[in-house]
Amino acid sequence: MQDGYEMDRTGTLVRTRTGAMAGVYGWMAAGLALSMVTAQLTLGIPNVAQLVFGNMFVFYGLLFAELGLVLYLSARVMTMTTGMAKAGFLAYAALNGVTLSVIFRAYTADSIASVFFITSGMFAATSAYGYVTKRDLTGFGSFLFMGLIGIVIASVVNIFMNSEMLQWVVSVIGVFVFAGLAAYDTQKIKAIMAEVDEARQGNAAILGALRLYLDFVNLFLMMLRLFGRRR
Repeated sequence: MQDGYEMDRTGTLVRTRTGAMAGVYGWMAAGLALSMVTAQLTLGIPNVAQLVFGNMFVFYGLLFAELGLVLYLSARVMTMTTGMAKAGFLAYAALNGVTLSVIFRAYTADSIASVFFITSGMFAATSAYGYVTKRDLTGFGSFLFMGLIGIVIASVVNIFMNSEMLQWVVSVIGVFVFAGLAAYDTQKIKAIMAEVDEARQGNAAILGALRLYLDFVNLFLMMLRLFGRRR
């Protein structure tokens, strides 16, 4: 694994592991690719599509299973074997692809593709900022978490209100929150990867990939609400 050194914001020389961060991004990209493939397969196989979307109990059951799995992984990934951590992450990405396939039914393929590339550019810029900046972003964590809680509450309320204006406001705020989280999480992951021992590097890479994967997917969904063209 390639190690390097750089000056932190206090002027102290600290170790960085560029190879480890490349692994984080690599696993994140693998998760996104798997989700895209799974989403396409879900829609491309009529029996599977009918099973997922023809019964609301199945669809919501998958959503709750997905939520349970990501909470479990977030809490336990560092204590698993590396193989189990990787398998768990890939299982979550595949399951998320199944539920995300609903966007292909709601939005045109062209708008999904264009929003995906725009999101990729925005994510790359904010994550790169989090990686290279010497500014401590820790203070933004609480603010971003509060924004995330606000988004969740407003989204639940809007299920009953069905307000397009509220959805637009939530989506705009969501773009800023998840773009900020991409920078914040990148800086935090970089610090973790520099400090964790070699035996747990693989687990830490999966934890980092999971966090960045979630930031990217949520940023993409918020952008799609704003700029996607519905069928």
